[in-house]
Amino acid sequence: MGTFEFLIIGHTVLNRFRARGNMTNGTVGLGQLESHLWEAANILRGPVDAADFKTYVFPLLFFKRISDAHDEEYQAALDESGGDDEYALFPQNYRFQIPIRCHWRDVRAVTSNVGQALQTAMRGIEKANPETLYGIFGDAQWTNKERLSDPLLRDLIEHFSRINLGNQAAQADVLGQSYEYLIKKFADATNKKAGEFYTPRSVVRLMVNILDPREGESIYDPACGTGGMLLEAIHHVKENHGDDRTLWGKLFGQEKNLTTSAIARMNLFLHGAADFQIVRGDTLRNPAFFSGDNLATFDCVIANPPFSLEKWGEEVWASDSYGRNFAGMPPAKSGDYAWVQHMIKSMAPKTGRMAVVLPHGALFRMSAEGKIRTKLLGMDALEAVIGLGPNLFYGTGLAACILVFRQRKPKDRRNKVLILDASKEFKTGRAQNELLPEHVGRIHGWVRDFKDVEGVARVVALEEIAANDHNLNISRYVEPKTVQESLTVDEAMQQLQISAQAAFTAEDKLIDLLKREGLLR
Repeated sequence: MGTFEFLIIGHTVLNRFRARGNMTNGTVGLGQLESHLWEAANILRGPVDAADFKTYVFPLLFFKRISDAHDEEYQAALDESGGDDEYALFPQNYRFQIPIRCHWRDVRAVTSNVGQALQTAMRGIEKANPETLYGIFGDAQWTNKERLSDPLLRDLIEHFSRINLGNQAAQADVLGQSYEYLIKKFADATNKKAGEFYTPRSVVRLMVNILDPREGESIYDPACGTGGMLLEAIHHVKENHGDDRTLWGKLFGQEKNLTTSAIARMNLFLHGAADFQIVRGDTLRNPAFFSGDNLATFDCVIANPPFSLEKWGEEVWASDSYGRNFAGMPPAKSGDYAWVQHMIKSMAPKTGRMAVVLPHGALFRMSAEGKIRTKLLGMDALEAVIGLGPNLFYGTGLAACILVFRQRKPKDRRNKVLILDASKEFKTGRAQNELLPEHVGRIHGWVRDFKDVEGVARVVALEEIAANDHNLNISRYVEPKTVQESLTVDEAMQQLQISAQAAFTAEDKLIDLLKREGLLR
């Protein structure tokens, strides 16, 4: 940064601080913040489709957060220096730089062409922080006055202005939880479209628990959506192993959609993550992470890629320079096994393990996918197949499965695969079914124990799977548990009477119907 830019930024910060009296003080509670954020979305309702709420609300939330945090950082530096303005204006005192006329308060003062002011401010912040915030605000069309009129945008800005989102007022864990709440609400509101960016957090928790990331390990999601799997890995390490800061610099994600990749980066920042890489791009066509001329490898690889993706990049895989077609070419109209092979190539040679969500069809479809399955099973890297219940994922009522791979399986698991039917583990919901914590705990326990469980799980030898043409259809290996009721004579007679009465009633209704139709006299 040049001296002139530095002085301009510093002068602006000072002026903003002197006007801080308008900013709401006090700590913001989780419930208060969640309600406030959802009301922001409601302001957009009508001119903006529910599917697009996230495009506008999330950038505004992040813009307000870094502006309020910037003011806090100025005050902290001023207090530390005993009121030394010159010291307080050093760029090193700030996590992010905010150029002149790009602070929230600057935009709040604008009464016409508000969208243009917003867009200018956001692009200015991105340019001032090229290594961390470039593209962070996405591609929302703030200047479209047919959708976003000046009065609507002023209402939105005033709504956000009523609450302090600085680090002290809204701590990272509270802001992060409210952000996740909003992602979930947007997913509920859009349903079918939500599957493109949101994986239910209970499913994410199950997958992360199975992989069990530790301090200092690298974690990679090649279809990262809003960053939920990377965040859950952070939470897991913090709750189970200690210092989540050992993950800084070791979190990696790639996401094709610009808006969604921006949301992922905001999500991680708002949760307090200090160092990560989220890259926008097409993973199958243009992977983002390398070690020399080879794909980078990671300790934990985790993903819920798009199911049976068409036009996934077959044209470049026939001669893939990264060797990701090592088990064969996936069919042109289904990229499921392209994701699987990419993820396997991304596992670290010794410590690598991965969990991937796939449609059930990937377990038994033959032809090209059957040949790939045969090759993968022959490598003895597949550790577990977990069949999940129906309607857990947005956009599809179909049941999905989780495949767990490991580069080096323990001796007692070699040449074996745990096949687990967890299809009964869910709570029925009106729109979506849900895995509750007790369901997650039971499924994780079965995977961890790696034992036969009647009607639920079987440890199957690779020879048996080969004898079944490498078909992994769960019903071939796990038979539902049969429950035999033991009735007393009185109970049996009572059931017989009820059944007989129902039969008599049905017979009477049939006779009445036949008479009305003239078929019986």
